[in-house]
Amino acid sequence: MNEPVPSSPIDPAPTGLGSVLDHNISALLKRHKVEERNRSRQERMADAITRFSGSMPSVYLHLGVFGFWIIANKWGPLPKWDPTLVVLAMAASVEAIFLSTFVLITQNRLAAQADKRSDLDLHISLLAEHEITRLITMVTAIADKLDIPESKDPQLNELKKNVSPEAVLDTLEQKKTETR
Repeated sequence: MNEPVPSSPIDPAPTGLGSVLDHNISALLKRHKVEERNRSRQERMADAITRFSGSMPSVYLHLGVFGFWIIANKWGPLPKWDPTLVVLAMAASVEAIFLSTFVLITQNRLAAQADKRSDLDLHISLLAEHEITRLITMVTAIADKLDIPESKDPQLNELKKNVSPEAVLDTLEQKKTETR
């Protein structure tokens, strides 16, 4: 009997996205893994604390600890070690200070990553805009040569101009200032 041969684990399943997109996805995932691996021990620790403190198990832990503390000090049969709950309030305040610091560390790291991605997006957008401008110029020249009426469209002259990112940013800033 012939049994079906299992597919090789190294042969990727066809995604239908095309080889360029597959390559880009692989490159981005590889880059993400490298960045994750290159994080410092302190960053990994801050991320883990932030991840745990923002989870339901953390909520349940706090409910249990604070609930036990309050019940034991108000109505429990054991000796009262914090009847006014001042120590509990101080412990909660110190914990809040540290947790907010860990959250800020994680947010700063994520903001730096977002800045890198934003710079990459801008670079790719500017490159695409330049390439499209060149394509419009070439297609218009071909249409002129073939005497196609659309090649006389006045908007094409504006589309053929390269966009200066500095001019766009200056105009945006000016418009924001005017609307305030």
